[in-house]
Amino acid sequence: MQRCLQLAGLGSGQVAPNPMVGSVLVYNNRIIGEGYHQRFGEAHAEVNCISSVATDDFHLIAKATLYVSLEPCDHQGKTPPCTDLILQHQISKVVIGCKDISSKVNGRGIEHLRTEGVEVIESVLEKECLELNKRFFHVEKYGQPYIILKWAETADRFIAGDSGKTKISNPFSDRIVHQWRAEESAIMVGYRTALMDDPQLNVRLAQGKDPVRIVFDKYLSLPSSLKLFDQSRPTLLFNYREDKKLGNIEYIRISESGSLQQIASHLYERKLLSLLVEGGCGLLQSFIDIGCWNEARIIKSDQFLYGGVEAPYLKNAQYSHQEKVSNDTHYFHLNPATQL
Repeated sequence: MQRCLQLAGLGSGQVAPNPMVGSVLVYNNRIIGEGYHQRFGEAHAEVNCISSVATDDFHLIAKATLYVSLEPCDHQGKTPPCTDLILQHQISKVVIGCKDISSKVNGRGIEHLRTEGVEVIESVLEKECLELNKRFFHVEKYGQPYIILKWAETADRFIAGDSGKTKISNPFSDRIVHQWRAEESAIMVGYRTALMDDPQLNVRLAQGKDPVRIVFDKYLSLPSSLKLFDQSRPTLLFNYREDKKLGNIEYIRISESGSLQQIASHLYERKLLSLLVEGGCGLLQSFIDIGCWNEARIIKSDQFLYGGVEAPYLKNAQYSHQEKVSNDTHYFHLNPATQL
């Protein structure tokens, strides 16, 4: 099952809104096949696993045990049901990491296999399997994206100087942040951050897929010369004034009441499973104040500014862990009210 998790992780950033899934086929303690869900709309992990079995080992499939990190699907979607494939190959034992709580599955895959005489063992490394797909399960349970807040602050808790843009995190942290971006469906900044920093919001320092860019520009005041308007990829601009689409830039009008909840609902409707909010302070604090967040990742530098824009104040947070990255320390917090 640990190997299933390793394989599943290779699909990070590529399979959303589907979950990441890995699978291995074992005969006499020897892996004869393995695979994972590689891209949304393409073959599932079980299909790739069975397809990988060498011709000389094909006769062993029916005698082997199939391990899969998530309950096999039992419905026709973009691909056929994986339960049918398992039964077709007469696999008699299946070991599952965790149940798929989505409305389309929710135990039906397990029930179908057991009804057909397949031995099913559940909940092997269940905690790890749930953690791997926390975004997918959160969306299924709460009906809104998994929201991660991220900011960098100095040792004296400032995120910028009085003059505007300030470099705080070190180059190693910058690369890690870009990898975080590659793992999420969308990335968001507010008006002031877009104006002062002119960010690209891509993953140029890491490998992976660029997230959908999101900007909150209430009164459409941002200049079109900013990099966010370069038409390089889909960008959603939430505002209070108009709906329109210009190439890859989509303007989406929302009301002034409950605007952040409206944005979250809109992303859910678009099947964008996760959102990384990178600033500024006002936007981050707004998410915190209404409790609309799941994780907070704070990069704390050892430098001092002695004044400027104060960092957000994280309320009702549960400390998770910390990681040292050269002269930066990354602090990870969870919102206990939104955990599975």
